[in-house]
Amino acid sequence: MSLHIGDEVPNFTAETTEGTIGFHDWIGDGWAVLFSHPKDFTPVCTTELGYVAGLQPEFAKRNCKIIGLSVDSVEDHNGWMKDIEETQGHAVQYPLIGDTDLSVAKLFDMIHPNATGTAKGRTAADNATVRSVFVIGPDKKIKLMITYPMTTGRNFDEVLRVLDSMQLTAKHKVATPVNWKQGEDVIIVPAVSNDEAKEKYPNGWKSPKPYLRIVSQPE
Repeated sequence: MSLHIGDEVPNFTAETTEGTIGFHDWIGDGWAVLFSHPKDFTPVCTTELGYVAGLQPEFAKRNCKIIGLSVDSVEDHNGWMKDIEETQGHAVQYPLIGDTDLSVAKLFDMIHPNATGTAKGRTAADNATVRSVFVIGPDKKIKLMITYPMTTGRNFDEVLRVLDSMQLTAKHKVATPVNWKQGEDVIIVPAVSNDEAKEKYPNGWKSPKPYLRIVSQPE
């Protein structure tokens, strides 16, 4: 099943390093990031999981939980987490899903639906597409999907930036321009008329073109 932005995120029950979870219940009424990696004890993903562990307080400030996944066992995850803390300087304090039968990876269309076998018989190359990021909103709908190649470490500062944008634009009728960062100017969306915009932004806005209305970020 192919997933798209705006789809309800699949629900599932799985074993994790923090016990059994039902995914929708685990998300609760906040935001969530699910990111997958192709194999435990691999170099690029070791750096990624450690970096995300360091960013976890920033995600928490935004009412956003983090959960990882690979097609390895919870036992393997627990062993790998020790290496991550030792080499990256941050302890992983978010759950990692054990997906030894590939069921969650298939549910999220991260691996070919006809893939067979268990984690023990697979290499990172076999699981190459299990290298994705999903951001899920409080409505349990997918807000962002990114899939990376094997050799390129993911930019989780970018995931945090996009989360800031999505939370801002969910609250206000604005969009964020290229390379936007928290606190910078935003764009009034076309669905807002000039009359409505004048009520919300009495100090006006910059408009180099009628369709491009730039205003300070709302509080």
